[in-house]
Amino acid sequence: MTGKPGDSPWFRIFRPAPDAPVRLVCLPHAGGSASFYFPVASALSPRVEVLAVQYPGRQDRRHEPAATDLEVLAERIAEALGPWTDRPYALFGHSMGAIVGFEAARRLEAQGRGPAELFVSGRRAPALDRFDDWQPGTDEEVVAEIRELDGTGAALLDDEETLRMILPALRADYGAVRRYRYRPGSELHCPITAFTGDRDPKADLGEVRAWQQHTRSGFRMNVLPGGHFFLVDRQDDVLATVEERLAGVSEAPAVPA
Repeated sequence: MTGKPGDSPWFRIFRPAPDAPVRLVCLPHAGGSASFYFPVASALSPRVEVLAVQYPGRQDRRHEPAATDLEVLAERIAEALGPWTDRPYALFGHSMGAIVGFEAARRLEAQGRGPAELFVSGRRAPALDRFDDWQPGTDEEVVAEIRELDGTGAALLDDEETLRMILPALRADYGAVRRYRYRPGSELHCPITAFTGDRDPKADLGEVRAWQQHTRSGFRMNVLPGGHFFLVDRQDDVLATVEERLAGVSEAPAVPA
């Protein structure tokens, strides 16, 4: 793993690709960490350099307080991403990461260094203004929720030591998602591509299609078989679309003055 300006704690580069013409910045789901995107980095390198975001409060950043506000989190990621915008890049976020990616893209476009595209996965559009009623109670309820969603890390929840390590970040993430409130504003200037599973309990097809309200540019939606973590089993299909969209990208879209 190599770094760049200041070896930022925010990004992990599992497969460095210094000659890649484009970067893909990947944002994890609630309770997730940068390592979730290790297979993505392996699959795309050296054609695309993958920067996996490491949120505070987990893995090697477990001693830092987890974020409690998604907009603040997006602001910090957008700021940290500055030195990495020296070449075209796109953002990819799954579930909570889709909202963080959207809010980061807003801020980056306002600074004139927006992404070439925003990829969102497993999340309804922010403008729908519908929030999760479920709130984590006991640890057992949190574990049951993760198992129901069939997260790739669900098996790790059988290990008590691992469980103690990830529960604080998971609870903080759920709280941040519940508190998030979409603030109406200008649409993104970059295209949005949305992915969803046809059996995702967290977002129906209409809710995912509503992402088109958030861009002045193109929108496309890909529906794949599966539930909330469909992208694990359908990684090849997802990444084929991502590469297709990034092919020929020569420069990040400029934000009109």
